Amino acid sequence: MDLQLRAGASGHVTAGIATLGERTAMLISADSPHRRGALAPADSETIVAGLQTALAKRLPVVLMLSSSGADAHYGVAALHGWGEAARVLVRCSGVVPVLAGVTGQAISGIALLIGLSDVVVMSDDAYAFVSGPVPVREMTGVAIGPDELGGAPIHASASGTASAVTSTEGVLDMLTEILSYLPPHCDELPPRIETDDPRERLTPAAGEMLPSVPTGAYDVRDIIAELVDEGCLTELRAGWAPNLVTGFATLGGYSVGVLANQPMSIAGTLDIAASQKGARFVNFCDAFGLPLVTLVDTPGFYPGKDLEWRGMIRHGAQLAFAYARATVPRVAVVLRKSYGGAYIVMDSKTMGNDVYLAWPSAELAVMGASQAAQILRRGADEDEIADYVTDYEDTYLNPYVAAERGYVDSVIDPADTRRKLIDTLDMLSTKRERLRQRRHDNTPL
Repeated sequence: MDLQLRAGASGHVTAGIATLGERTAMLISADSPHRRGALAPADSETIVAGLQTALAKRLPVVLMLSSSGADAHYGVAALHGWGEAARVLVRCSGVVPVLAGVTGQAISGIALLIGLSDVVVMSDDAYAFVSGPVPVREMTGVAIGPDELGGAPIHASASGTASAVTSTEGVLDMLTEILSYLPPHCDELPPRIETDDPRERLTPAAGEMLPSVPTGAYDVRDIIAELVDEGCLTELRAGWAPNLVTGFATLGGYSVGVLANQPMSIAGTLDIAASQKGARFVNFCDAFGLPLVTLVDTPGFYPGKDLEWRGMIRHGAQLAFAYARATVPRVAVVLRKSYGGAYIVMDSKTMGNDVYLAWPSAELAVMGASQAAQILRRGADEDEIADYVTDYEDTYLNPYVAAERGYVDSVIDPADTRRKLIDTLDMLSTKRERLRQRRHDNTPL
């Protein structure tokens, strides 16, 4: 640390100002090996002091955590300390970025801090949970180990808590990389990052990656790599909701948040997890001024009784809410399919998108031709259905009808995509929206 502000009474919690890469941040380290990793009330006071200093000085927060949480020997005083830390962390939300690294156990109060952080990077041998194996066994009768209950692979794929998993030594490096895309606080613009990648570079390979058949799969990350500077995407939550790709990159030096449907996973449809993942990422980028670049190729929301019963309506609304609320520069490119409700929530003009582009291969419609035929020509013979499908494809499954009506701003050659995106970011770099005064919005949860 460049400057240590305070150390907890136990000496296992420290808070101080540190330089991470080219960023200055408040680094708070909670690593307690005593009493199975429990922390005393004085330790939580150190965390609170560090967070309050970060707010006052407008510094990003980096938490390095490895503890079992409140020490039972101190009774309710320990719980009070962790509650106070959580309250101050909430005050940091949307004001300064809060990044957490987990390098060991994270239980109870520490787990709560993880849940309140913007980004969480776990080491591959770390684990985190609110209730451990013993209470799970006593209350449910299920015998389970800590790794199976809350190991890093579980949080990377099943819960979505971990934004990334790496080696213990790589946790701080990963947090530093993510921090490089972000401003220190909400009142400062994201950094411009120097690049040798020409802004006028053509990207014909991006269009060539689309399969020749409409239902063919491809890895949208290959297209992203073709478009962004140096082909570098720092992906978050890659193992959770893989049908939607989210991550940071730069375009012409601009730090941007990238969202893209992933046809390799359930055909790029949106389900509950993808809607939550996308909404959380859009909110984070909007809070800290990162422009949003959205690549669209989705046939719609994933159908099913289970999803509907679990709240597909509510969670799908989260993504729509996040985009509609976002005030940062927003540009979207329809690569192939954009159908139904998923067309709306993937940053359409209806949601307040600034620039909506489409490749000539784009299909914007309520549904695909075969689905439309089954509904609108029910009972017709095969020849009539075939004729209808052909007519539907010719009439609706292209971007030009939408462009005529103003729903698409421009149909572009895939080779020009990178240049168009950078030109758009230049144009929108001075975008400012005046927000209506209110206490706060009420996002669907």
